[in-house]
Amino acid sequence: MARKICELTEAEWAIIQAVWDNQPCAAPTVQEALQNQKNWTYSTVKTMMDRMAAKGLLKTERIRNLILYRSAITKQQAQNSEIMRAVKRAFNGALTPMMQFLIDNKNLSKKQLSELEAMIKRKEKETTD
Repeated sequence: MARKICELTEAEWAIIQAVWDNQPCAAPTVQEALQNQKNWTYSTVKTMMDRMAAKGLLKTERIRNLILYRSAITKQQAQNSEIMRAVKRAFNGALTPMMQFLIDNKNLSKKQLSELEAMIKRKEKETTD
């Protein structure tokens, strides 16, 4: 599957997470799901969801007068795009300085460090096989 580049705004993140949790869903479902964290009207949510559909982030399906929305991107695609966007901005696209920053500035437990080391060893083995 080709990687889809998807830079989401903060509002789009809120909406797409509600869609992931409820899909397929209509705009009122998303508005209700976000009611406690956002004070958005139905028309605001509907407008944003229509824009997200136009951008290729959501898919729509019309059933008579009802429009159902589904995500056109996976959580992994969205997370990948978000991380790579941050790496590009903060570290000029270089992953090693980012990893060094995270290791130096987070209080990682021995278990977490061991898990990271195991991930690196697995990846090294994959690339040499």
